[in-house]
Amino acid sequence: MILAAIIACEVGFWVAIIAGLVARYGLNRPRLGAMLLLAAPLIDLILLLLVAVDLLRGGTASWHHGLAALYIGISVAYGHRMIAWADAKVATRFRGAAPRPALYGSAYAIACWKDVPRTLLAAAIAAAILGGLILLVDNAERTSELLGFFPILGVIVGIDLLWAISYSVWPKRAPVAAG
Repeated sequence: MILAAIIACEVGFWVAIIAGLVARYGLNRPRLGAMLLLAAPLIDLILLLLVAVDLLRGGTASWHHGLAALYIGISVAYGHRMIAWADAKVATRFRGAAPRPALYGSAYAIACWKDVPRTLLAAAIAAAILGGLILLVDNAERTSELLGFFPILGVIVGIDLLWAISYSVWPKRAPVAAG
């Protein structure tokens, strides 16, 4: 059931974003668009409540519950950035806004380093949710699966850190112009 809830929330997240952008640019209703875009964080709250209710009703934690915590952490830490990215793409496509310049070299490395704190925040939020669920349920047998997600959070942070380091050492090069 929780896996279906995660999928539904992910779909709902993107539906809220698309509906917000359609309202903002297609219907020329910026306030309605902003309200729909604000629905995206509410979807995370709904997922968190579903996970907590499932466990409080006697459910045993599975990797689905850990995935929900990870999804919420990423959504909170990166959600605004994802919405801004989608907004810029739609503005470029339908309103003739200037596209964001592609990043190369040190500018790309700096952008990668700016992602590291976001990833740390996502991991911290996910860890707090996992820890909160473990404390809330207060049954080691039913929540033991959640403990396995803490090393995964460390791996995710480590990969992002290595990504930033790699582009600092080997900068991303601009494509060679044909001609």
